[in-house]
Amino acid sequence: MTPPPRPIDAPDVPPGHVGLVVNGGLMRGMRAHGRLAAAGAVFLREVRTAPVYRLWSIEDRHPGMIRSAAGGASIAAELHAIPRATLAQVVEEEADGLCVGRVLLDDGTAPLGVLIEPRRVEGMEEITALGGWRAHVEARAIPQDR
Repeated sequence: MTPPPRPIDAPDVPPGHVGLVVNGGLMRGMRAHGRLAAAGAVFLREVRTAPVYRLWSIEDRHPGMIRSAAGGASIAAELHAIPRATLAQVVEEEADGLCVGRVLLDDGTAPLGVLIEPRRVEGMEEITALGGWRAHVEARAIPQDR
């Protein structure tokens, strides 16, 4: 049996770094962005996922994104380049249930990105229709300074 093809990494990630798609608190201007900056990450560009993801608000603290066979949409996110040496530190500091996996972007690349375990979205508000966490934060006027 032939193994599946390896996901295509984003071409603009510099050597010694890993591309990381963030869709919530780690984005620029959001409450946890300082952790990403402290880890030496560099913003590369705004991105959108392929239209196969659903998004939930986890008690208005952070989002949770899951790839879905039905009901998915293109979600606004950011691509950052993070040094390989500090990636684990950032992942370990994430909230319960957040994890890292390949995120398919609308340009066909599939860098690593922040996702959530399905158990964490049970009973939470789905916000897929808004198209992203920033739109939800703005609609609800959720403070980002705490």
